[in-house]
Order: sequence, then structure tokens, then C-alpha cells
Amino acid sequence: VQLQASGGGLVQAGGSLRLSCAASASIFSFDAIGWYRQAPGKPRELVAYITSGGSTNYADSVKGRFTISRDNAKNTMYLQMNSLKPEDTAVYYCYATRYRSYWGQGTLVTVSS
Repeated sequence: VQLQASGGGLVQAGGSLRLSCAASASIFSFDAIGWYRQAPGKPRELVAYITSGGSTNYADSVKGRFTISRDNAKNTMYLQMNSLKPEDTAVYYCYATRYRSYWGQGTLVTVSS
């Protein structure tokens, strides 16, 4: 299984970005798919995930601002990020789990103040 993340970039505080994660396999087959992020000098943290049943979960720091979704027909997952803050600056990694975890290569999001 390969995951390809894209959509990162430079945005001003208050702006929006949409990250995409395209999978080489049916995303519906995974128990969960989601996003982690890692800021410089900080540990990787879970941002959001969505289960095969459609349940979603968000880190407190992004609740109300980020929305995770998936398009099963396109085998693609999205992370809509609104009201971005400088502290959202990080490399964002998509992942998927079924018996084991699969990781995308990461996409850099930089939010300027």
C-alpha cells in the first residue's frame, strides 16, 4: 500500500489549505485513516482520523477548524484546514491502518503570522 500526500504550502495566518492523501488501495478497507503532524523539535502528534464506519476524531487543538473526509471512489482522504495558525506549521503525514500502519511521505504546511 502506498500513500501519497499533497497540498501543503505557505499560507498566512487565518488562511486555508486542503491536504489530500491518495491511496494505492481501497481506503474503505482500512480500519482507520488519518493525519499526524510533526513540528520542528516536537514529537509527532495525531491531528485527526476517520474510521471505516465514518466516525471522526480530532485533536483538541484543531477542533472546529479542521475537517477530515474521504472519497472512497477516488481512494483519497482530505484534511480541510481553516483558520490556520502559526502553531499549525508542521510536516503533515497521512496514515492508514489495517493489521499494520502505512505512512505517506509528508507534506509541509507553513503558516506565517
